[in-house]
Amino acid sequence: MIERLQAAFTAGADPGRAGPMKAYMRDQFEFLGLTSEPRRALTREVLAGAARPTERDLVEVALACWALPEREYQYFACDYLRRHAKVLTPAALPAIRTLITTKSWWDTVDILAANVVGPMVTAHPELRTTMDEWAGRPGELWTARTAILHQLRYGERTDTGRLFAYCESWAAEPDFFIRKAIGWALREYAKTDAAAVRAFVDGHPSLSPLSVREALRTR
Repeated sequence: MIERLQAAFTAGADPGRAGPMKAYMRDQFEFLGLTSEPRRALTREVLAGAARPTERDLVEVALACWALPEREYQYFACDYLRRHAKVLTPAALPAIRTLITTKSWWDTVDILAANVVGPMVTAHPELRTTMDEWAGRPGELWTARTAILHQLRYGERTDTGRLFAYCESWAAEPDFFIRKAIGWALREYAKTDAAAVRAFVDGHPSLSPLSVREALRTR
């Protein structure tokens, strides 16, 4: 699959777009110049006729994609994992953590948090204690962001005790991405219970202005 993927993505590369895409991501990653729609079309071609993957397949492909320099391969891995998240068990979480903490930036971490880790915790509730651990480690910002955001799609199933506890424990953190994650997670839950979010914000003056602004945004 990796050979097919590299052949397809290399053939579809657009060097003229690669430079601006790299600049947008603060020159942290190399790019082939594949924007979302062409990349997803090529992804469908690569996966056409492929057998349903096992957990081992998913992990091996994802780690192989992470070893490649161009960012589009990491996007492929995120999409592949998201598509088959139901296959993943707690045994895969160490590998997912490796993806979160390697070549880390919001573009991959957020997909993994809400669309891979979130469904894994739903399917395997024992992983909630792992989220507690990730949220409780000072200095490990990307795993903390993942813990804060993993319930993003839960709606009425949200464990509000955990959501609010994570937000409270990181409220004073100066890092932009943590502050943004707190506001985003609260704003999403406000779609289910706006009064609870308003009460939480009002009761926690230590929240940064960014977190508060994001949490109370209506659009």
